[in-house]
Amino acid sequence: MLRCAMSLLAKNVHPKRAVDLPAMQLSFLTYTGGIAETNGYFLPSPDGGILIDAPEGVCDWLAAQGLRPSHLLLTHQHFDHVMDAAALQARGTKICAFANYDSALTLEHVTRSWGMPDVKAFVVDELLDPQNAFTMAGRSFELAHVPGHAPDSLTFFDAEHGWLFSGDTLFQQSIGRTDIPNHGNHAQLLRGIKKHLLTLPGDTKVFPGHGPSTTIAHEARSNPYLR
Repeated sequence: MLRCAMSLLAKNVHPKRAVDLPAMQLSFLTYTGGIAETNGYFLPSPDGGILIDAPEGVCDWLAAQGLRPSHLLLTHQHFDHVMDAAALQARGTKICAFANYDSALTLEHVTRSWGMPDVKAFVVDELLDPQNAFTMAGRSFELAHVPGHAPDSLTFFDAEHGWLFSGDTLFQQSIGRTDIPNHGNHAQLLRGIKKHLLTLPGDTKVFPGHGPSTTIAHEARSNPYLR
């Protein structure tokens, strides 16, 4: 089952070390967990902070450290990114996403075929408009809708720090899978990456939904899927 999950969601992600980034003190925490080893990112702030994606186990991990995010931003609703969304919402976290909850978006038909538990339903408190930048918990983000791996995929760019949270659109030396039925479109994903992501400054640090960090310059130069 683990092999199936990793194959479906992160087939092209290579377990390489992170691309060397300029020396800096990252002011956020990274959690990696769940069957697909999904990354979640917690950005602290005085009013609780922001969590980007909710892989399985992140709710307890945050609670153990006394952290309670005020908002959860979803890059997309594939099951491995939202497994703990309902648990976080029960503790008061507001959920923000491109689309309302839908079991088709969470790939429920796939997880059931593997004998996995369903994603617990949650309510999206705020629908995000990729045409508009937004500020939340003292942090400003520019949004981009980049479908092709999932129809509801968003990326979050923090221009102040030069950070891109790319979800499953762009990875180190790879891109998101595009062969998931009714979700994937290879040409569409490539268009979105080239239009919205590769046009960011080259020194932008990329923090993906799986695997290590990278930079826009590195991927523009070396990613075999973008040639």
